[in-house]
Amino acid sequence: MNPVIGLDVAKGESQVQAFLQRKKPYKKSFKFEHDLQGLHAFYQFYQEVEQVSGQSPAVIFESIGHYHEPVLQFLEDQAITYYLINPVVSYEAKKNESA
Repeated sequence: MNPVIGLDVAKGESQVQAFLQRKKPYKKSFKFEHDLQGLHAFYQFYQEVEQVSGQSPAVIFESIGHYHEPVLQFLEDQAITYYLINPVVSYEAKKNESA
């Protein structure tokens, strides 16, 4: 499995959790604000995951209104691979996992 970084996007901030292997979290989760300082802290963590894993991680997050837009723009500016998931699709996938 390629490394992934999951974001739980909210108004003004995101919760971050990285995985180097399936169901094996890398470090503790943390929050960053959607300002320049917060995005820079996230990018440093992204580079750390990339260095430790030897691969560029993909970033995965849900489309939550307009709250995700600063993060999306930042990821595009840095040419980071990301997957923007529809929350309805995510909900259905989670529902099917527990069935």
